[in-house]
Amino acid sequence: MRPATLLRLAVAGNRTDRLRTVLTALSAALAAVTLLAAATVVAIQGEAERYSSALLAESGLRPGVATALMLLAMPALALAGQCIRLGAPARDRRLAAIRLAGATPGQTVLIAGAETIAAALLGSIAGFGGFLLLREILERRDAEGMLLLPTDVLPPPVPIAVVLLTVPVIAGLVGTVLLRRVVISPLGVVRRIRTRGPLPWPGVLIVAGLLLFALPRWLGSIGGTVLTTILSAGVALTMLGVVLGTGWIGHTTGRLLRRFGTRPAMLLAGRRLTGDPWSGSRTLAALLAGVVAGAIALGYRAKVQTDFRAVELYNQAAGGDSGAGFAADEGFYVGAIDLVMVAVGVGMTVAAAGVLVTLAESIVARRRAYAAMTAVGVPRLTLSEAVLWHTLTPLVPALLLALGSGLGIARLMGTEATVGNSSTYICDAACQAGTGEPVEVLNPPHAVTVAVPVPVETLALLGGGAFLAMVIVAGFGLLVLRSSTDLEELRAG
Repeated sequence: MRPATLLRLAVAGNRTDRLRTVLTALSAALAAVTLLAAATVVAIQGEAERYSSALLAESGLRPGVATALMLLAMPALALAGQCIRLGAPARDRRLAAIRLAGATPGQTVLIAGAETIAAALLGSIAGFGGFLLLREILERRDAEGMLLLPTDVLPPPVPIAVVLLTVPVIAGLVGTVLLRRVVISPLGVVRRIRTRGPLPWPGVLIVAGLLLFALPRWLGSIGGTVLTTILSAGVALTMLGVVLGTGWIGHTTGRLLRRFGTRPAMLLAGRRLTGDPWSGSRTLAALLAGVVAGAIALGYRAKVQTDFRAVELYNQAAGGDSGAGFAADEGFYVGAIDLVMVAVGVGMTVAAAGVLVTLAESIVARRRAYAAMTAVGVPRLTLSEAVLWHTLTPLVPALLLALGSGLGIARLMGTEATVGNSSTYICDAACQAGTGEPVEVLNPPHAVTVAVPVPVETLALLGGGAFLAMVIVAGFGLLVLRSSTDLEELRAG
């Protein structure tokens, strides 16, 4: 197939296909801007005292900032994956028509992938333009003439090209993976149907992630690179377990609704959940990952604040400043964690937008079924209530699981802060001469130990914010449902 023909077939389609292209391009542009910002931080050389923020001025802290920005790009890429699913039935019918015209199954998948890559490439180029524009708009200096952001640094051409090409490639791979279980035939679309409910095996991943995160405490001293790898793997396994565990949660809540539901809407929602329990894993993946990351950050914030509190109490017990404290830096460390929470909030907002796209797509895909139920007398209020039950019922236990898993990782960092030792050893003259052992002296008489509290209030705000975001998303989804229940949707074609 010639490239011109491939491009022409990839960009063809109806209004839904064009909307999918626009939304995919927007999400790719957002991901490109975030990754370019990370590349800008990496491009800063040495100690940069021209920046007002220590996160940018100190070379040892910049890798963490770049990593946070790269993680922030993940929800944007997940949003692109959700946008790719928009209008899937109409896309499948169009690809089936292309198969009927003589295309091979490989060519149809190539056409679908080219559509996604073209939209993502367009979005990446637009994101690069937006990045250059933001550099000019956000260039600010404080009263001392120091830059607030690294607007004076531009990444080298090679990293820029890598970022601009990576986003379309990832989007194309995601689009291809989404079609891996769809066999497009000339006469329609054949889908594999799951006949057995999911098992609770993702719980093993959560336990394995927690054990892996706790492993360095048992092994003792470990090198920096190995330690980072182990801790990152533990967090990744925990997040993966939470996301995949939503499938089992959705299936279980669906069975409970079908067995104990007393309203028609509950029975409809239960049937939907048991019929496709993995929809929650696909839809809520980025949101739940953000909740896990936020819970870890909040738990670590409580740990840092407790460390400073223990230092303060230690200095007071020692009769003044003993030199063991670093209270002057508390604002810096807590402020850095607060910036992480801002990034988590932005990521969860993007994830909520992805959930909205998926919810709207699922309603539009079933518009004829909704219209048929409306035609036989099912009230629209019942259908709206069923959508709410289907969206929010598995969300509550999934949020609790995400909060608990993130808090578990944070508690593995330590449940108490201890400053000072009950005793210490000094080497006197005999020790230095090699004729004696170190002498034990008390300094101070008692060590200071403070228990790290569980940040219940902030965790409740995090979980409540995620739940409120989903309620708003469901509310917007009901607006789409209203137009999808019109009797005109029963027309063929």
